[in-house]
Formats: sequence, structure tokens, C-alpha cells
Amino acid sequence: MKKVPHFQLGFFPTPLHRLNNLSKEFPGINLFIKRDDQTGLAFGGNKTRKLEYLIGEALENDYDTVVTIGAAQSNHCRQTAAAAVVAGLDCHLLLRGSEPEICNGNYLLDKILGAHIHWFEAGKQKESENLLLETLKKEGKKPFLIPVGGSNETGTLGYVKAMEELKKQLETQKIDHIVFASCSGGTHAGMVLGKQIYNTEPEIIGISIEKDMTGEIPLKEHIVTVANGAAELLDVAQKITGQDVTLIDGYNEAGYGVVTSQEVNAISVLAKSEGIFLDPVYTGRAFAGMLDLLKKGYFQKGSKIMFWHTGGAPANFHYADQILE
Repeated sequence: MKKVPHFQLGFFPTPLHRLNNLSKEFPGINLFIKRDDQTGLAFGGNKTRKLEYLIGEALENDYDTVVTIGAAQSNHCRQTAAAAVVAGLDCHLLLRGSEPEICNGNYLLDKILGAHIHWFEAGKQKESENLLLETLKKEGKKPFLIPVGGSNETGTLGYVKAMEELKKQLETQKIDHIVFASCSGGTHAGMVLGKQIYNTEPEIIGISIEKDMTGEIPLKEHIVTVANGAAELLDVAQKITGQDVTLIDGYNEAGYGVVTSQEVNAISVLAKSEGIFLDPVYTGRAFAGMLDLLKKGYFQKGSKIMFWHTGGAPANFHYADQILE
């Protein structure tokens, strides 16, 4: 396997443990959680793993500035800002929409981290992105563009590596199914490729969070493309097809960032049973999907199911009024 530039940002392995109280609610089922909300970078989250390779690439090629894109409450943007601080790079964030009257949640953390923040209108991402990159170059900067969610071939390597980490943890704890939030596709792509490379057993089940995050390209197709691109970077023989990607729709009808009763209930259930916080956009929706699948008998009795917690808790402060309705 080819060595790829890497920059240490997180603290691994993240914990894997049983949800003792919640498992009692589903007789014959054992529920577990892997805590990537505890990766250690700026309140943690899955983007830490991706950024280790993305920042590694930036440093390897002598970039001095990182630029990335996201929503005002983007977990990815918050962790990118923190990663830039650790690596000694300038950070510019392109956030969708307009500056809010109240500075809270991830946006507050972006500002505390000293990121340069720019706003763009929906539908004008590419135009705004190109303008910012050209402006920075004219100022003598060498900007490195990180895609939405860090979900390209390089970022995907973070979750290929995570599957090697998980394989070691599964030496003492068998798991049948992994459930997680699938949105921009990089985490999902890394998991399915890592499953093949390291020959891990659990079925990987992504709960789709957004209907059109990847634009005209269907999310499953995007995941396959990114996974195979990552395989080329690593110079491995594995080849991913659509049959390797399990993606469940049906829980994303409200749209991205729209908090419904399903997310509110999921946040409440895990907090009140295990003292663990989900977020209202990603993990809340995915956990709600898992709870619904459990109630519908999707999983066989005796199954051991692991929810891969990808972080995002700071967003709760922004959505507080909706969560506490």
C-alpha cells in the first residue's frame, strides 16, 4: 500500500462501547457506539480523520492557506479552521447564506478560531469559490481548496484508516452492522473501501441525510467514484461497485438542516438513556433512522449493531429553540 502524506490532528483509537441502557429497550439486540465525536479536535467529529490527509497534502505541497465551503453551522468548516490553526495555515471559510444576527454554535467557534469568513448566495458556490481563490493568489497566498465535507479521494483515506482501527477493536468485540450518517460521501466511501482492504465483517449501512448534497450525481454513484479514486491513491487492487454501498433513504425528506420531530426524539433518547449528545443535522437524523429500523424489525434478533457517531454537538446551541419545542 502506497504511503500518503499525513498530519496528526486527532487522538485515536476513539472509544467503542456498548449502549447498556438503550439495549434494554430492544430485547435480543445489542447496541454499540463508536465515538468519533471524541476525536479531540475542536469538539471532535469525523472530519478530523479526513483533515489529517487533506492538511497533510497541503503541507506536502507548500500551501500556506486553506479554503473550504459549507453551511453556516458546518461541522466540517469548524474542524477545518481548527486544523489550520494546528498546522500553522491561514483559513478562509465560504459559508452559504448571509451573516446571522446571533453568533452561536459552529459559527461562533469558527470566529474564535480566527477563520476568515466569507458569505455566498445559494447557487453561486462555484463563482464565489473561484473569486476567493483568485483574490488570495493576487495577495501572494498559495490557497489549497478543500471540498465540501472534505469528501474527495484524499479525505476519504481518513476512513480507510479508521477501518483498520476498527478491525483491531473487533478482535475483542464482534459487530454485525455499522450504521452512520451519510451525506457528502467521503466517510461512506472510506468505510466501504477500508472494509475490503482490511477484510472487516460488519455490514456498512449509511442513512442518507440530504437528498441532493452531491448535485446531479446520485450519492451512491459519488461514493463509488470517490472510493475507487482513493484506492488509486493507495495503489491497492480493490474495486468498489454499487453493490458494495448500502444507502437507506426515507429519513431525509425534510431537507438538509431542517429539524423535525424525528431528530428531536433521537437526541432526547440517546441523551436520556446514555448521556451522549447527538446533533440535529447529521447524527440525530441517522440515529432516528436506526431507531426506526429497529422498531420495524430490520435487524435479526441477536444482532450486534454499532452506531458510528460522527460528531456535531455544537450545532445544538444554534437549533436550541427547535430542539426544545
